[in-house]
Amino acid sequence: MMTSPALCTLVCFAALTIFLAFAYANYRVILVLTGKAAANSWTRGAQTWSDPAIVTRLQHAHLNCVENLPVYAALVLAAYATDQLAIIDGLACVFLGLRVGQAVGGHAYKHINRVAGIALGHLGLAQMVHHVLVALAGGIFLALGVPN
Repeated sequence: MMTSPALCTLVCFAALTIFLAFAYANYRVILVLTGKAAANSWTRGAQTWSDPAIVTRLQHAHLNCVENLPVYAALVLAAYATDQLAIIDGLACVFLGLRVGQAVGGHAYKHINRVAGIALGHLGLAQMVHHVLVALAGGIFLALGVPN
């Protein structure tokens, strides 16, 4: 059975999201287990100035993935349900590459890489939305008997 690149990138994107969570959470777990920090030292919305910059970057990259994963999953699953995966396969690989670059490369290149990764990733998502909507509209018109 041939697997679509869009489905593969969806699984990889989910794995990246989980990896980023483990990466910054394990740093905190080690601090708690060694008695260097209390377990409740990191409440939601609290400043994390005491964390090293890379740990804060990993957390922000994880949160960005959490925000984008449901949107991407909805697009891929809509394309899958309508048998239109081929229309987003090419963009899917580019999108995943940009997400990985934004997540792990963001610390090395500071804000320029992060902004470029986020902007291009959102453009890729917008293009995928367009392709899926056009395919869905075509299917609706076809079902209604409306000529193209």
